[in-house]
Amino acid sequence: MGTPPILDHKDASSSSVFTPSALLREARRQKNLATVQVPPVCLLDPDGDMVRILRASGRARPFAGWPCYHTEMDTFLLAGREVGIIGRVVGAPFAVLIAEELRASGCKLLVSLTSAGQIVPAGRPPYFVIIDRALRDEGTSYHYAPPSEFAEADPQLVGVAAGAMSGKKLRAVVGASWTTDAPFRETAEAIEAARGKGVLAVEMEAAALYTFARTTGLRLLCVAHVTNTMGQTDEDFEKGEADGTTEALAVLATIVEALTAHKDYDKIEVKEVRHGG
Repeated sequence: MGTPPILDHKDASSSSVFTPSALLREARRQKNLATVQVPPVCLLDPDGDMVRILRASGRARPFAGWPCYHTEMDTFLLAGREVGIIGRVVGAPFAVLIAEELRASGCKLLVSLTSAGQIVPAGRPPYFVIIDRALRDEGTSYHYAPPSEFAEADPQLVGVAAGAMSGKKLRAVVGASWTTDAPFRETAEAIEAARGKGVLAVEMEAAALYTFARTTGLRLLCVAHVTNTMGQTDEDFEKGEADGTTEALAVLATIVEALTAHKDYDKIEVKEVRHGG
C-alpha cells in the first residue's frame, strides 16, 4: 500500500477550518454562558476517580462557565491555588479536543494523570511515571506534526517535576510511555517491541497531548499512574487508598506547586508556534 492513508493530505503548517474558538463561541451561545477564563492550571483525570472523590468529600465545586459539549469542569484547591479538573477524558482524540478547548479558554498549564499498564518494571505497582517521551502509536498526533517515533515532553517541565518528587515518599520515576489507540490489541509482539525501546508504561493520551503541546506552546505534562500488568496477575488494577486518589493528589500537588513557583506565572504569555493557529 505504501504510505498509510492516515498520513495522506497532512500538512502541519496548514490552518484548520474548524477551530476551538468557533466551537466554544457556539456552545456559549446555545447554553447562554458568559465568556470567562478557566483557571490557569487545569488537570485531566481520565479515570475520573479524583473527580468522584473530590465531589463526594465536598472539596470540588462545578465551574459553571465551562462551555464544553462533552465534559464538566470542577474546581478545587491544590497546592494553595484554585485549579480546574475534568474527568473521564480517555484516549488521544478526546484528550486533545479538551486540551484545545482549555488552551482557547485561558489554561496556561495542563497536567494529565492517567492509569497505565506496566511494560518495563520500575517496581511493584502502583507507582508513578513522569513521562518524558511517548511512543506515537495513535492517530491524533499525526494531524499536528510530521511522523516521528516519539513525542517529546518539555524537558524543563520534566526536570522541575522530577526534582520536586525527589526525596518524597511517593514512588515516581522518569521515563518513556507507549501511547496506544487500541488497549485490547496490546499483543506480545508489540509489548516486546516497546520493552526494546525502554518504555516503562502503556497509556492512551500522552503522545497526542505532547505533540499538541509542542505545536501550540501550551505547557503540558503527562504523568502515568502504573496500576496494573494488563491483567496478567491476580488482584491487578489496585490503585491504592481511595482508589489511588490520595497518592495521585499528593503527586499533583507537589508537581503543580513546583511548576507554578514563579511569582508571575499567571502573567507569562504562551508563545504560539503552530502555523495558522
